[in-house]
Amino acid sequence: MIFTKSVRLQQLPPYLFLELDRMKAEVREKGVDIIDLGIGDPDLPTPEFIVERMIASVKEARYHRYPSSRGMLSFRKAAAEWYKKRFDLSFDPASEVVVLIGSKEGIAHFPIAFVDPGDVVLVTTPGYPVYNIGTLFSGGETYYLPLIAENDFLPDLDSIPADILKRAKILWINYPNNPTAAVAPPEFFARVVDFAKENNIIVCHDNAYSEMTYDEYIAPSFLETPGAKEVGLEFHSLSKTYNMTGWRIGFAVGNPELIGSLAQVKSNIDSGQFEAVQEAGIAALESDQSCIRKMQEIYRERRDILVSGLRDLGLDTPFPKATFYVWTPVPKGYTSKDFSSLLLEKTGIVCTPGNGFGQSGEGYVRMALTVSKERLAEAVERFRQIF
Repeated sequence: MIFTKSVRLQQLPPYLFLELDRMKAEVREKGVDIIDLGIGDPDLPTPEFIVERMIASVKEARYHRYPSSRGMLSFRKAAAEWYKKRFDLSFDPASEVVVLIGSKEGIAHFPIAFVDPGDVVLVTTPGYPVYNIGTLFSGGETYYLPLIAENDFLPDLDSIPADILKRAKILWINYPNNPTAAVAPPEFFARVVDFAKENNIIVCHDNAYSEMTYDEYIAPSFLETPGAKEVGLEFHSLSKTYNMTGWRIGFAVGNPELIGSLAQVKSNIDSGQFEAVQEAGIAALESDQSCIRKMQEIYRERRDILVSGLRDLGLDTPFPKATFYVWTPVPKGYTSKDFSSLLLEKTGIVCTPGNGFGQSGEGYVRMALTVSKERLAEAVERFRQIF
């Protein structure tokens, strides 16, 4: 029997991290001690007080039934209160907040609410692959906006052709940025708001790394920008903020029509996140946030070890102000894939080739600060073998 995949599946590029897993397995079979700086999955444990709330909640029978696809009102209130404390922004928990099964789920599903075949979604590149994947699954077309060092890794909105703008429905932005670790100034967000109003385009801001910052830098919310709530929404995740990647819990806030439309999609696709997990999320959001400060210091120390080591070896590697990623140019004469393959084969170090996040990432590799400072110091010593 012959099974023919849908055109949408056939359009998808190979998922980047599946290929990384394959390459790692091959090297590991040779007995190599791998230092994995590839996938952005925190090695730090979920704080104990969050785990304890989960343990207590999972024992309660009331949480064993179907949850609401929009999420518990108590979680939505906690998320709104967190935004008020953190950004001084107010949201109605009933209409301007929706719970997600991790922000990835919401990002993938949002285009279903607004994108039809022939519509265009503006996606920054290099970037999180799901922006493009959600577009393709909705039958839309992706138009890529390159992020380059000469423009501080911000998209050039003025470069978009008029015929593309006429068909554009959504603009995806993500600051602090994955994979480049770039941050965006307030004037950029103000330009985005004007651009969205001028062209009737929805703005989706992925703010998953807002709490992973260093050197006294404080990441803003896009929705702090005057007029932003009129044109967009913001996705947030507890994954990186509280080391809860496996728990799959996040939320979106913003324009009530946009939030309601995402909730409508979800009500027809999923049955919501397990409410015991939402209770654990409430514990995280309502805490004194000291766990975040501890996390920031750990990653800052790791960042300094890795970046200082790379710079000592002659690479022009910047110190990121945010995220737990280091985005470094490869040595002259190498492509992204060549250099990442060399590191894996000769040193046992896994990093992600920049072009895996989009062609504009060629010439870079991404390294995640997701191993101990001791292992990072060892990685720097291994780098010396090939420099």
